[in-house]
Amino acid sequence: MTKIWNHEAAQDGLSGGIVVVFYRPDVECVRRANALAKMALCVVIDNTEQVSRASDLGLDNEIVYVANGANRGIAAAINQGVEVLIDAGCKSALIFDQDSEASSQLVRDLPCLLEEQLNQGKPVALIGPAYEDARFGSVTPFVRFGYWKLRRIAPVGTQPIEVDFLISSGSCINLAAWRDIGPMDEGLFIDFVDLEWCVRARAKGYSALGAPMLRLAHELGGEPVRVLGRVYPSHSPLRHYYLFRNAVALIKRGYVPWSWKSTELVKLPVRLMIYSLFMRPRLDHLRMSLIGLWHGLTGRMGPLH
Repeated sequence: MTKIWNHEAAQDGLSGGIVVVFYRPDVECVRRANALAKMALCVVIDNTEQVSRASDLGLDNEIVYVANGANRGIAAAINQGVEVLIDAGCKSALIFDQDSEASSQLVRDLPCLLEEQLNQGKPVALIGPAYEDARFGSVTPFVRFGYWKLRRIAPVGTQPIEVDFLISSGSCINLAAWRDIGPMDEGLFIDFVDLEWCVRARAKGYSALGAPMLRLAHELGGEPVRVLGRVYPSHSPLRHYYLFRNAVALIKRGYVPWSWKSTELVKLPVRLMIYSLFMRPRLDHLRMSLIGLWHGLTGRMGPLH
């Protein structure tokens, strides 16, 4: 973390930086990070258990590389990266998972769109693109909360759309609001981290905006499974533990709106049925999901050891 960023873009009044979170990255993850480093100050936070050097991974010298030597979770990694960018004087932070394929247009336009909204006096916490997963063959709609069912908003038009939350990967955070909203909740570790932060931001009067004209190629979960004609993203049993635990934990929190809670109460039993019947190994998915439910009810947070 001793590198000094001297890219010409750092002199721009719209200067923004990038945070990429690694976990056991492959060569394609490194390639994507190196490409991002040519567009803006890039911080890579590596949650891989084995400590590596940036040069051993093949990362460019321009990248600020932080090796945690442990999986500290997505929330902690984003918090680490954001603090590096704040110290560097950046006004915004683009967040990417290691498998997200970001275009130069996205990296250029999102901070500009954020700045335009702020110049109009709008209190924006973050702005993000619509994402497309080639395995599903369509662009994922933006989301607003609704009682018993999420309201899906088609990503069309040229004007930002107010939404209730955005996935962290591809989102551009207004760093001027970071201290007021607070960091990501590290106790959640991985799932619903982005949703919780957006809910907290909106509770403080900030908005989350979708940019319908921009796209991010991003794979959500593992290989999808089809159940009764509908496609569901799959995850490991461990990820399902965090999903169930954190859903219950957020349902218990007073500042989380009932419009979201009601939807989760409907979806939880459906998820449990799908994971335990249609994803292998079935018993592992069922067991980890039930443990997650129990830990959510009893308040056990952080990483599962």
